[in-house]
Amino acid sequence: MNKKFWNWVRNENTGSAELIFNGPISEDTWFGDEITPAMFRNELAKVSGDLTVWLNSPGGDVFAASQIYTMLRNHKGKVTVKIDGIAASAASVVAMAGDETLIAPTGMLMIHNPSTVAFGNKEAMQKAIELLDEVKESIINAYEEKSGLSRSKIARMMDEETWLNAKKAQSLGLVDGILFASGQPQPKPEEDEPDEDENTPKQDEPKEDNLTAMSYSRAATMQSLMQKVSAERRGYTRGSAHESAEPAEILIGGMYNDYSGTS
Repeated sequence: MNKKFWNWVRNENTGSAELIFNGPISEDTWFGDEITPAMFRNELAKVSGDLTVWLNSPGGDVFAASQIYTMLRNHKGKVTVKIDGIAASAASVVAMAGDETLIAPTGMLMIHNPSTVAFGNKEAMQKAIELLDEVKESIINAYEEKSGLSRSKIARMMDEETWLNAKKAQSLGLVDGILFASGQPQPKPEEDEPDEDENTPKQDEPKEDNLTAMSYSRAATMQSLMQKVSAERRGYTRGSAHESAEPAEILIGGMYNDYSGTS
């Protein structure tokens, strides 16, 4: 059974290959026997010249997203990422791989902290926390390089689980332009630009209801993760010498997400 979370199509007008991500990143497997990083790398290697990546994903496994990001950055031709729906959680990391990243006027970008599920003793829990801290720093690296924003500002946006429409994403430098828009893209913000009030709504501007926006996704994500943890622990004997508290997976985001291990 083919469980690939990507697809290749050929543009009828230009004849060039286009890569499509439409759905969770590595919802089933990435490091298993069927769908591997090597498979994606080999398919990407067959594409020469410029590449367009269409992205519409709620997120997924953070390490899968990291490898995809790296492979796209290493591609010899120009990589243009086009967000035609949503790039949330881990998928937002993939979006940062574009030499040029564009977003639809109706598109959304979401960044937040990684999450995971772990079991074990106190020391194991502390190790899981330390892992999440390091994963967050690695994600900040991608956002920082793309946008030029300060690490502290990015970290705060992740803490608050920030949703960005096309214009806000462009003004922050997380995307380079808006699809179908006329005129020149807005300049990226200066590094010394004050951090205040960028996420604070204006007095006459209603606050976004993040709870409503995310309520449908968290339950699905947690259910998926707990099913995996349950499967991992079948046949496991409590208190055995092989007892482990390693995180099941790290996800980013509230849906089945992206900096995974947590979601």
